[in-house]
Amino acid sequence: MFEGLIEFIESSIFSLVNQINEREADALVQVRKVITVLLQFGEKNPGMTRVMVGDALVFENDRLLTRMNQFFDRIESQLRQSLRAAAEAAGSSTPTVDANAKASVLTAFAVGRLQRYARSGFKRSPTEHLDVALGLLTA
Repeated sequence: MFEGLIEFIESSIFSLVNQINEREADALVQVRKVITVLLQFGEKNPGMTRVMVGDALVFENDRLLTRMNQFFDRIESQLRQSLRAAAEAAGSSTPTVDANAKASVLTAFAVGRLQRYARSGFKRSPTEHLDVALGLLTA
């Protein structure tokens, strides 16, 4: 059952991520939209949020938790690609380092927002003050 849910999460999110990357030329806009889509998906699908953050997988096969971890690794990789392009466009002398650091922080932020949403009994929205937070994190 969880395999199917994880498959649904992956296909839903990554099809949207691919659309964002095809339609948006601005790398920072891509990053903001990817994080927004991820958090909005969790907000609209509380049960999926529990799977995404691993709560629903605690007593399941470790392979499922590994798969969700790989999902977030893929998100981070996607962010890293966009952020590297943004760092290069901004004239950074260390675009790869800058992109790696920001992608890591943004992924941790997204996971943290989803965990907070689940822990609050789905009362604290993961998209709460999102524009301001993303402005701070992508500046």
